[in-house]
Amino acid sequence: MAKFAGAFRVGAAHTERIIVSVLSRIELYHVAVPLPTPFRPAWIPGLPQTHNRFDLLRLVTDDGVEGWSAGPAMGGERRGLGDLLGPYLLGLDPTDIETVQQRLREMSYLGLRNAWIEPAFWDIKAKLAGLPLYRLLGGEDQPIRLYASTGQLRGPAARVEEVARRADEGFRSVKLRVHADSLEEDIAQVEAVTKAFGDRIRIGVDANQGWRVTAVAKAPLWDRVRARRFADACADLGVAWLEEPLAMDDYDGLAELTAAAKLPITGGELHTAGWPELRMMIHRRCYDVFQPDAMFTGGVAQTLQVIEECRAHGLRYTPHTWTNGIGFAVNLHLMAVGGDPDGFLEYPLDPPSWTPRFRDAILTEPFNHDRGTLSLPTGPGLGFTIDRSALRRWGRRTSVITAGRLALRTLRDKGPRVAAELARTRRHTAGPRSTP
Repeated sequence: MAKFAGAFRVGAAHTERIIVSVLSRIELYHVAVPLPTPFRPAWIPGLPQTHNRFDLLRLVTDDGVEGWSAGPAMGGERRGLGDLLGPYLLGLDPTDIETVQQRLREMSYLGLRNAWIEPAFWDIKAKLAGLPLYRLLGGEDQPIRLYASTGQLRGPAARVEEVARRADEGFRSVKLRVHADSLEEDIAQVEAVTKAFGDRIRIGVDANQGWRVTAVAKAPLWDRVRARRFADACADLGVAWLEEPLAMDDYDGLAELTAAAKLPITGGELHTAGWPELRMMIHRRCYDVFQPDAMFTGGVAQTLQVIEECRAHGLRYTPHTWTNGIGFAVNLHLMAVGGDPDGFLEYPLDPPSWTPRFRDAILTEPFNHDRGTLSLPTGPGLGFTIDRSALRRWGRRTSVITAGRLALRTLRDKGPRVAAELARTRRHTAGPRSTP
């Protein structure tokens, strides 16, 4: 099995577990970083995105170790999440990932799937070990090759100019976006780029059909016939891969297309059911290359399971990373652990609005590429530092949860008798704390 299998299970539930640290404080922030010009994502037609928005999580142990994570946000849709996190997470051993996964599963019974929370615990776990996360999981320190991932729609001439700029910057792989009403328009864009660069740049294409959004404007809907015709055209043009050409739950169609296509079919970025669904899709060979984003698809632990299963079935893994700087960091570490050795990592880049400066705005050091490659972080944990001044400028703290605050809220909401009963139950469940 994979070399990191043991690392995932280290510290799983034992009858005599030594706990040296517990989670004592949870903070949530809503961050809105203004973009220099509106960004119009191909995956949400008609939406001019004016800010890079995300919810930021800060975990603090009783001995002061911090863990960070961030989930993409449209607005204040997670307002009130702190009321749920406190009872489920406070007091946990932050290195006990198995229990963290179970608590997040329990929260999902209410319809709230928040996989993006889990990487903050891995941040703490790796910091306590004094290692970058990828090293904790058995990965090696070597440069990661990147593909420049475009985000907006452009016509053939404009796309050729864009790819020329990426080539000048050192990228040797680029992903295009197609989302036109007609098949012919989509093929024309790909044909223009492959004719100009196909002999020196590895070109992928994302159809963004996996999770079609029509809330703002109409979006093209591909059926299996169109997906097959486009896949055949891409193969004839020398395209390296085709991403999400059908709805992500069209399992039969994806398996059929993947078996028949003359180029690799990829996808899997937004399967929020996580490991159970992705395992089924691996067994059905719905994709040649699986691209789960840990911030959506079950967190780090479940992504490690996906990587193992892909290896066992002769399939490849390379993650989706288009969220924010912290989400990029999490998936960067996972790429270093189990990524396709012949593959490239997605590097979101669509100037002037979507660049490392704005994607990674609250980090002291953005993840800037060097001629299409990126060195792995060397610091412990996820390997970044939060820029506190940037956080004060663009972030608003929405929740603070501690044991004392939680006790007061429980007393207010449930009354002294029930609050005392809950406190006794929690103390009994936690048991005595031991040290080495």
